[in-house]
Amino acid sequence: MKIVGLTGGIGSGKSTVAAMFKELGVAVYIADVEAKRLMTSSKIIRRKLTLLLGDQAYNKDGLNRSFIANKIFNDTSLLETVNAIVHPKVASHFKRWIKKQKGNYCIKEVAILFENGGHKQCDLTILVTSPEEVRINRVMERDKSTRKEVLDRIKNQWTDAEKAELADIIIENVILESTAKRVLEIHKELQK
Repeated sequence: MKIVGLTGGIGSGKSTVAAMFKELGVAVYIADVEAKRLMTSSKIIRRKLTLLLGDQAYNKDGLNRSFIANKIFNDTSLLETVNAIVHPKVASHFKRWIKKQKGNYCIKEVAILFENGGHKQCDLTILVTSPEEVRINRVMERDKSTRKEVLDRIKNQWTDAEKAELADIIIENVILESTAKRVLEIHKELQK
């Protein structure tokens, strides 16, 4: 089975594109969703994050996402340390997940696919792009974040230009109908 890495900056619409592939019957693995799930369910991750970030990393509802985001998106070394704790567990989970999938290919959606070298484990990569101002507005609306909070997250990711150099396919996600048409074209090619 081919592994197709799907990535894009925050607010680019990579989750929308992933959902389009899923509607076509393609198995889709969302690394961020699994990372959050593992950060809550894994006792090892929980212990390491609590030691690193303090007891506030978790609250009565589980993972204290806003606390963690505020800490790590303003401290690059802290972000790298958290990634080093979480990413290996996600990679192991993906290896188990893919063995259960059927089809010619699956989609692995990863926000920092190129930044963490994950593209090297993919047979093909797709980059989803959108103009930065569109991305900022989408995230502010979706997450009820401030402009500064969104820009703090963007600065921790590579630019679209940097990612485009490594991407095999680029989907510009501005008009939903055009995006859906492009996804269908890619799907048909991958089915061959």
